[in-house]
Amino acid sequence: MESGLDDNAADSELAAEMENFVSDLMMQPDREQVTSEIGVLQSIYGANAIHLWHGSRVGSPAYASDGNPQSNGTDTIRYVISLILPSHEDVSIRILVSLPPSYPAESPPQLQLLSRYIGAYGVDTSLFGSILRTFISISGVEWTRDTVCVFDGLQSILERAEAWYEDKLNREKAGELIREDALGRDSAPQVPVESTNEDGEGLGRVSRPTPPLQDVALPEGIKLIEADPIVDRKSVFVGRACQISDPSQVPLILNHLISDRHIARAAHPIINAWRCQVGNVLHQDNDDDGETAAGNRLAHLLSILEINNVLVVVTRWFGGIHLGPDRFKHINHAARNALEMGGFLDQVEGSKGGAKGRKR
Repeated sequence: MESGLDDNAADSELAAEMENFVSDLMMQPDREQVTSEIGVLQSIYGANAIHLWHGSRVGSPAYASDGNPQSNGTDTIRYVISLILPSHEDVSIRILVSLPPSYPAESPPQLQLLSRYIGAYGVDTSLFGSILRTFISISGVEWTRDTVCVFDGLQSILERAEAWYEDKLNREKAGELIREDALGRDSAPQVPVESTNEDGEGLGRVSRPTPPLQDVALPEGIKLIEADPIVDRKSVFVGRACQISDPSQVPLILNHLISDRHIARAAHPIINAWRCQVGNVLHQDNDDDGETAAGNRLAHLLSILEINNVLVVVTRWFGGIHLGPDRFKHINHAARNALEMGGFLDQVEGSKGGAKGRKR
């Protein structure tokens, strides 16, 4: 109880400090736009969400020796704002806003992520650097002279932070589902028998390779590129792609994949399509692996992209909830992601696509 009272007292003190600072700032005509912007931000995010940066107390750039804002307007103003992720109300981030004396007339603000964690995940240098470059990156937020823009920058940060956080959640969930699948099944390899797809259609014996008793090596020179998993309602979709030079390599690669117990236990381990140019002859084929029309859709994807000498495989672990037509969208996205990570989308006719994704 006492801790709650202490927190409330601290919040009140910070709010009063910010209020006094803004009042003093209003006395400086050249800071009128900054003062107005702070007021707008307080109305949007709440008065208690914004407070002075405590590194900016007496003796800091934003204060004179007497602890008050300097009247000559030559100091950088720094304040901290707490933002809540829109789709995750229990997760917040703290941003340091630095306004140089020439803002907004000649210089943009600088935004810095102070939070070391977002939820349970440690912030990486990529996100930290992206936020730091909000107003100085070509892909960042546009800044126009004489126009305040802190709000635009904060909204951009919220979008990136939320996307980063949800990616972490999805990766963790995908790992959990795959581990649960591995632990929940018998460890011995099994030959697939009768199977049905989401539409309830009986498929008979699925035409996939029998899982070998031990791991099968990839053919020499073959490098499988594995894309990040796509998770939807507990189902997981993983796309893989590799360059091939002969149709005879395809069954060997599929056998390699099915020898992985995690993959073999998926509802649809090796939905695939491939195209291979040998001399003047274009060889191609596909396999639904129990998911009606899925292989044909992958073949159509390779055809419209005009990609040759490539095998693309999608594995789907079923989470117990029917996805309907969405499953085909995820299968195509998983395949396209693998092709993109492997550099195959940049491939020109007759050239070999380089591999630059995560190698299996």
